[in-house]
Amino acid sequence: MTQPTAAPAEPTPFPAPPQRCGHIAIVGRPNVGKSTLLNALVGQKISITSKKAQTTRHRITGVRTVGASQFVFVDTPGFQTRQQKALNRTLNRTVLATLADVDVVFFVCEAGRFTLDDAKVLALLQDASMQGKPTILVANKLDALVRRQDVLPWLRQMQERHAFAEFVPMTARKAADIERLFAIVEPYLPEQPWQYEAEALTDRSERFLAGELVREKLFRLTGDELPYTSTVVIEKFEEEEGGEASKRGEGGQGPGDGEAPGRVPDIPGPRRVRIAASIVVERDAHKGMVIGEGGERLKRIGSEARQELEKLLEARVFLELWVKVRSGWADDEAHLRSYGYE
Repeated sequence: MTQPTAAPAEPTPFPAPPQRCGHIAIVGRPNVGKSTLLNALVGQKISITSKKAQTTRHRITGVRTVGASQFVFVDTPGFQTRQQKALNRTLNRTVLATLADVDVVFFVCEAGRFTLDDAKVLALLQDASMQGKPTILVANKLDALVRRQDVLPWLRQMQERHAFAEFVPMTARKAADIERLFAIVEPYLPEQPWQYEAEALTDRSERFLAGELVREKLFRLTGDELPYTSTVVIEKFEEEEGGEASKRGEGGQGPGDGEAPGRVPDIPGPRRVRIAASIVVERDAHKGMVIGEGGERLKRIGSEARQELEKLLEARVFLELWVKVRSGWADDEAHLRSYGYE
Protein backbone atom coordinates (compact mmCIF):
# COMPACT_ATOMS: atom_id res chain seq x y z
CA MET A 1 0.00 0.00 0.00
CA THR A 2 1.43 3.34 -1.02
CA GLN A 3 2.09 5.73 1.85
CA PRO A 4 0.78 9.27 1.41
CA THR A 5 3.42 11.77 0.51
CA ALA A 6 3.98 14.43 3.15
CA ALA A 7 3.34 17.99 2.04
CA PRO A 8 6.56 19.98 1.54
CA ALA A 9 7.48 22.07 4.54
CA GLU A 10 6.91 25.79 4.29
CA PRO A 11 10.23 27.65 3.91
CA THR A 12 11.29 29.40 7.07
CA PRO A 13 11.13 33.12 6.44
CA PHE A 14 14.25 35.08 7.16
CA PRO A 15 13.73 37.53 10.02
CA ALA A 16 13.58 41.16 8.99
CA PRO A 17 16.77 43.06 9.80
CA PRO A 18 16.46 45.13 12.97
CA GLN A 19 15.77 48.82 12.61
CA ARG A 20 18.74 51.09 13.13
CA CYS A 21 18.69 54.80 13.78
CA GLY A 22 21.54 57.10 14.69
CA HIS A 23 22.63 60.73 14.70
CA ILE A 24 25.74 61.63 12.73
CA ALA A 25 27.49 64.99 13.18
CA ILE A 26 29.22 66.51 10.17
CA VAL A 27 32.03 68.71 11.48
CA GLY A 28 35.07 70.45 10.04
CA ARG A 29 36.57 73.82 9.35
CA PRO A 30 34.72 76.22 7.02
CA ASN A 31 34.65 75.46 3.29
CA VAL A 32 35.54 71.77 3.30
CA GLY A 33 32.21 70.76 1.73
CA LYS A 34 30.10 69.85 4.77
CA SER A 35 26.84 71.27 3.41
CA THR A 36 27.45 69.78 -0.04
CA LEU A 37 27.99 66.41 1.66
CA LEU A 38 24.78 66.73 3.67
CA ASN A 39 22.73 67.57 0.58
CA ALA A 40 24.19 64.60 -1.27
CA LEU A 41 23.48 62.24 1.64
CA VAL A 42 19.87 63.40 1.94
CA GLY A 43 19.33 63.46 -1.81
CA GLN A 44 17.92 66.99 -1.80
CA LYS A 45 19.21 70.47 -1.06
CA ILE A 46 18.44 71.39 2.55
CA SER A 47 21.69 73.14 3.49
CA ILE A 48 23.03 76.17 1.64
CA THR A 49 26.45 76.36 0.08
CA SER A 50 28.81 79.11 -1.04
CA LYS A 51 32.52 79.87 -1.05
CA LYS A 52 32.09 82.40 1.77
CA ALA A 53 33.11 81.19 5.24
CA GLN A 54 30.31 80.88 7.81
CA THR A 55 27.68 80.07 5.20
CA THR A 56 26.17 77.44 7.51
CA ARG A 57 25.16 79.10 10.77
CA HIS A 58 22.60 76.73 12.27
CA ARG A 59 22.36 73.11 13.25
CA ILE A 60 20.55 71.58 10.29
CA THR A 61 19.23 68.03 10.42
CA GLY A 62 18.92 65.92 7.29
CA VAL A 63 17.26 62.50 7.27
CA ARG A 64 17.74 59.57 4.91
CA THR A 65 16.17 56.15 5.37
CA VAL A 66 17.84 53.29 3.50
CA GLY A 67 16.41 49.81 3.98
CA ALA A 68 16.01 49.17 7.72
CA SER A 69 18.36 51.98 8.73
CA GLN A 70 17.62 55.66 9.29
CA PHE A 71 20.53 58.08 9.12
CA VAL A 72 20.01 61.41 10.88
CA PHE A 73 22.74 63.78 9.72
CA VAL A 74 23.51 67.01 11.54
CA ASP A 75 25.33 69.71 9.58
CA THR A 76 27.15 72.18 11.81
CA PRO A 77 28.74 75.58 11.27
CA GLY A 78 32.42 75.50 10.45
CA PHE A 79 34.26 75.89 13.76
CA GLN A 80 35.51 79.47 14.12
CA THR A 81 39.06 79.93 15.39
CA ARG A 82 38.65 83.69 15.71
CA GLN A 83 35.96 84.53 18.24
CA GLN A 84 35.88 88.32 18.40
CA LYS A 85 32.13 88.59 17.80
CA ALA A 86 29.17 87.10 19.63
CA LEU A 87 28.11 85.47 16.35
CA ASN A 88 31.34 83.44 16.21
CA ARG A 89 30.97 82.33 19.82
CA THR A 90 27.36 81.30 19.18
CA LEU A 91 28.35 79.23 16.14
CA ASN A 92 31.03 77.41 18.12
CA ARG A 93 28.59 76.62 20.93
CA THR A 94 26.37 75.00 18.30
CA VAL A 95 29.24 72.75 17.17
CA LEU A 96 30.12 71.67 20.71
CA ALA A 97 26.47 71.01 21.66
CA THR A 98 26.05 68.86 18.56
CA LEU A 99 29.01 66.64 19.43
CA ALA A 100 27.43 65.84 22.78
CA ASP A 101 24.20 64.54 21.19
CA VAL A 102 25.31 62.24 18.35
CA ASP A 103 26.27 58.60 17.89
CA VAL A 104 28.87 59.02 15.11
CA VAL A 105 31.05 61.91 13.95
CA PHE A 106 32.10 62.66 10.38
CA PHE A 107 35.30 64.72 10.48
CA VAL A 108 35.40 66.33 7.04
CA CYS A 109 38.58 67.76 5.55
CA GLU A 110 40.05 68.12 2.08
CA ALA A 111 41.83 65.00 0.86
CA GLY A 112 45.60 65.45 1.01
CA ARG A 113 45.40 68.64 3.07
CA PHE A 114 45.49 69.31 6.81
CA THR A 115 45.67 72.89 8.08
CA LEU A 116 46.01 74.48 11.48
CA ASP A 117 42.27 75.15 11.48
CA ASP A 118 41.65 71.45 10.74
CA ALA A 119 43.82 70.58 13.74
CA LYS A 120 41.83 72.89 16.01
CA VAL A 121 38.57 71.21 14.99
CA LEU A 122 40.07 67.75 15.39
CA ALA A 123 41.11 68.65 18.93
CA LEU A 124 37.41 69.09 19.77
CA LEU A 125 36.74 65.45 18.93
CA GLN A 126 38.93 64.02 21.66
CA ASP A 127 36.11 64.14 24.19
CA ALA A 128 33.64 62.61 21.75
CA SER A 129 36.01 59.72 21.08
CA MET A 130 36.55 59.09 24.80
CA GLN A 131 32.80 58.71 25.16
CA GLY A 132 32.92 55.81 22.71
CA LYS A 133 31.63 57.77 19.72
CA PRO A 134 33.34 56.57 16.55
CA THR A 135 34.88 59.27 14.36
CA ILE A 136 35.04 58.65 10.61
CA LEU A 137 37.50 60.63 8.51
CA VAL A 138 35.73 61.85 5.38
CA ALA A 139 38.49 63.02 3.05
CA ASN A 140 36.40 65.10 0.67
CA LYS A 141 37.29 66.64 -2.72
CA LEU A 142 39.38 63.63 -3.74
CA ASP A 143 38.82 64.59 -7.38
CA ALA A 144 40.78 67.81 -6.78
CA LEU A 145 44.00 65.91 -6.03
CA VAL A 146 46.44 66.07 -8.93
CA ARG A 147 48.19 62.84 -7.86
CA ARG A 148 45.79 60.28 -6.36
CA GLN A 149 48.69 58.22 -5.02
CA ASP A 150 49.52 61.07 -2.63
CA VAL A 151 46.43 60.26 -0.57
CA LEU A 152 47.90 57.04 0.89
CA PRO A 153 50.84 58.59 2.80
CA TRP A 154 48.50 61.39 3.85
CA LEU A 155 46.02 58.88 5.29
CA ARG A 156 48.83 57.24 7.28
CA GLN A 157 49.68 60.66 8.72
CA MET A 158 46.02 61.21 9.64
CA GLN A 159 45.92 57.85 11.39
CA GLU A 160 48.75 59.05 13.62
CA ARG A 161 46.84 62.23 14.44
CA HIS A 162 43.66 60.54 15.65
CA ALA A 163 42.18 57.08 16.24
CA PHE A 164 39.68 57.24 13.39
CA ALA A 165 37.27 54.32 13.14
CA GLU A 166 37.23 54.50 9.33
CA PHE A 167 38.96 56.40 6.51
CA VAL A 168 36.82 57.38 3.52
CA PRO A 169 38.52 59.27 0.67
CA MET A 170 35.68 60.47 -1.57
CA THR A 171 34.03 63.22 -3.59
CA ALA A 172 30.68 64.33 -2.18
CA ARG A 173 29.24 64.99 -5.64
CA LYS A 174 29.76 61.38 -6.78
CA ALA A 175 26.77 59.10 -6.15
CA ALA A 176 28.91 55.96 -5.89
CA ASP A 177 31.00 57.54 -3.13
CA ILE A 178 27.87 58.52 -1.23
CA GLU A 179 26.49 54.98 -1.39
CA ARG A 180 29.84 53.63 -0.16
CA LEU A 181 29.74 56.04 2.79
CA PHE A 182 26.25 54.82 3.74
CA ALA A 183 27.48 51.21 3.79
CA ILE A 184 30.49 52.11 5.92
CA VAL A 185 28.60 54.05 8.60
CA GLU A 186 25.53 51.78 8.86
CA PRO A 187 27.08 49.23 11.29
CA TYR A 188 27.84 52.08 13.72
CA LEU A 189 24.18 53.06 14.09
CA PRO A 190 22.42 51.81 17.25
CA GLU A 191 19.68 49.20 16.88
CA GLN A 192 16.59 51.21 17.79
CA PRO A 193 13.33 52.44 16.21
CA TRP A 194 13.39 55.22 13.66
CA GLN A 195 12.94 58.77 14.89
CA TYR A 196 11.24 60.08 11.73
CA GLU A 197 8.88 58.83 9.02
CA ALA A 198 10.58 56.97 6.19
CA GLU A 199 9.93 59.83 3.73
CA ALA A 200 11.27 62.60 6.02
CA LEU A 201 14.16 64.69 4.71
CA THR A 202 14.68 67.33 7.41
CA ASP A 203 13.29 68.59 10.70
CA ARG A 204 13.53 72.20 9.55
CA SER A 205 10.45 74.16 8.50
CA GLU A 206 9.80 75.55 5.03
CA ARG A 207 10.04 79.03 6.55
CA PHE A 208 13.57 78.31 7.81
CA LEU A 209 14.67 76.82 4.48
CA ALA A 210 13.33 79.88 2.65
CA GLY A 211 15.55 82.18 4.72
CA GLU A 212 18.57 79.96 4.10
CA LEU A 213 18.06 79.94 0.34
CA VAL A 214 17.82 83.73 0.22
CA ARG A 215 21.01 83.97 2.29
CA GLU A 216 22.80 81.58 -0.06
CA LYS A 217 21.97 83.74 -3.07
CA LEU A 218 23.02 86.84 -1.12
CA PHE A 219 26.45 85.34 -0.41
CA ARG A 220 26.93 83.89 -3.87
CA LEU A 221 26.04 87.07 -5.73
CA THR A 222 28.00 89.45 -3.50
CA GLY A 223 31.11 87.27 -3.12
CA ASP A 224 33.85 88.71 -0.93
CA GLU A 225 32.49 92.21 -1.44
CA LEU A 226 29.95 91.84 1.38
CA PRO A 227 31.24 91.04 4.91
CA TYR A 228 29.92 87.88 6.54
CA THR A 229 28.02 89.99 9.11
CA SER A 230 24.79 89.91 7.15
CA THR A 231 21.77 87.69 7.62
CA VAL A 232 18.23 87.08 6.39
CA VAL A 233 15.08 87.27 8.50
CA ILE A 234 11.77 85.91 7.19
CA GLU A 235 9.10 88.47 8.10
CA LYS A 236 6.16 86.69 6.44
CA PHE A 237 5.54 83.18 5.12
CA GLU A 238 1.93 82.67 4.08
CA GLU A 239 0.22 80.09 1.90
CA GLU A 240 -2.73 81.51 -0.01
CA GLU A 241 -6.00 79.68 -0.47
CA GLY A 242 -7.99 79.93 -3.72
CA GLY A 243 -8.12 82.74 -6.27
CA GLU A 244 -5.45 84.03 -8.59
CA ALA A 245 -2.43 85.61 -6.98
CA SER A 246 -1.88 89.17 -8.19
CA LYS A 247 0.83 89.83 -10.73
CA ARG A 248 3.42 92.42 -9.76
CA GLY A 249 6.39 93.78 -11.65
CA GLU A 250 9.92 93.99 -10.36
CA GLY A 251 11.48 97.06 -8.81
CA GLY A 252 9.79 99.87 -6.89
CA GLN A 253 10.61 101.69 -3.68
CA GLY A 254 9.38 100.56 -0.26
CA PRO A 255 8.30 102.64 2.72
CA GLY A 256 10.43 104.00 5.52
CA ASP A 257 13.78 103.13 7.11
CA GLY A 258 15.64 103.35 3.82
CA GLU A 259 14.42 99.89 2.86
CA ALA A 260 14.55 98.74 -0.74
CA PRO A 261 12.33 95.93 -2.04
CA GLY A 262 13.27 93.43 -4.73
CA ARG A 263 10.11 91.98 -6.24
CA VAL A 264 9.68 89.13 -8.65
CA PRO A 265 6.51 88.05 -10.47
CA ASP A 266 4.44 84.94 -9.77
CA ILE A 267 4.48 81.94 -12.08
CA PRO A 268 1.91 79.12 -12.27
CA GLY A 269 2.03 76.40 -9.64
CA PRO A 270 -0.20 74.11 -7.52
CA ARG A 271 0.42 76.14 -4.35
CA ARG A 272 0.80 79.86 -3.81
CA VAL A 273 3.21 81.04 -1.13
CA ARG A 274 3.98 84.67 -0.30
CA ILE A 275 7.27 85.37 1.44
CA ALA A 276 8.65 88.66 2.74
CA ALA A 277 12.27 88.64 3.85
CA SER A 278 14.66 91.25 5.26
CA ILE A 279 18.35 91.19 4.43
CA VAL A 280 20.07 92.63 7.51
CA VAL A 281 23.47 94.33 7.14
CA GLU A 282 25.62 96.33 9.53
CA ARG A 283 26.36 99.46 7.49
CA ASP A 284 24.74 101.72 4.91
CA ALA A 285 27.60 100.95 2.53
CA HIS A 286 26.74 97.26 2.78
CA LYS A 287 23.14 98.04 1.85
CA GLY A 288 24.34 99.60 -1.37
CA MET A 289 26.38 96.49 -2.16
CA VAL A 290 23.29 94.31 -1.78
CA ILE A 291 20.96 96.55 -3.79
CA GLY A 292 23.43 97.22 -6.60
CA GLU A 293 23.19 99.81 -9.32
CA GLY A 294 19.55 100.48 -10.13
CA GLY A 295 18.54 97.67 -7.77
CA GLU A 296 19.79 95.04 -10.23
CA ARG A 297 21.71 92.90 -7.74
CA LEU A 298 18.79 92.72 -5.31
CA LYS A 299 16.47 91.77 -8.16
CA ARG A 300 18.82 88.97 -9.18
CA ILE A 301 19.09 87.70 -5.59
CA GLY A 302 15.30 87.60 -5.41
CA SER A 303 14.87 86.00 -8.81
CA GLU A 304 17.37 83.19 -8.21
CA ALA A 305 16.05 82.54 -4.69
CA ARG A 306 12.47 82.40 -5.96
CA GLN A 307 13.33 79.87 -8.66
CA GLU A 308 14.91 77.51 -6.12
CA LEU A 309 12.08 78.05 -3.65
CA GLU A 310 9.52 77.06 -6.26
CA LYS A 311 11.34 73.77 -6.79
CA LEU A 312 11.72 73.15 -3.06
CA LEU A 313 8.15 74.10 -2.10
CA GLU A 314 6.52 72.88 -5.33
CA ALA A 315 4.62 76.14 -5.35
CA ARG A 316 4.13 79.45 -7.10
CA VAL A 317 6.21 81.81 -4.96
CA PHE A 318 5.94 85.57 -4.58
CA LEU A 319 9.08 86.80 -2.89
CA GLU A 320 9.61 90.34 -1.61
CA LEU A 321 13.04 91.38 -0.32
CA TRP A 322 14.01 94.37 1.81
CA VAL A 323 17.41 95.56 2.97
CA LYS A 324 17.77 96.88 6.53
CA VAL A 325 20.74 98.32 8.39
CA ARG A 326 21.20 97.12 11.98
CA SER A 327 24.57 98.32 13.22
CA GLY A 328 26.43 95.87 15.47
CA TRP A 329 23.83 93.09 15.25
CA ALA A 330 26.49 90.34 14.94
CA ASP A 331 27.96 91.29 18.33
CA ASP A 332 24.65 91.73 20.15
CA GLU A 333 23.32 88.68 21.99
CA ALA A 334 19.74 90.00 21.99
CA HIS A 335 19.79 90.57 18.23
CA LEU A 336 21.27 87.12 17.65
CA ARG A 337 18.47 85.47 19.61
CA SER A 338 15.81 87.50 17.82
CA TYR A 339 17.27 86.39 14.45
CA GLY A 340 17.11 82.72 15.46
CA TYR A 341 20.70 82.05 16.52
CA GLU A 342 20.77 79.69 19.48
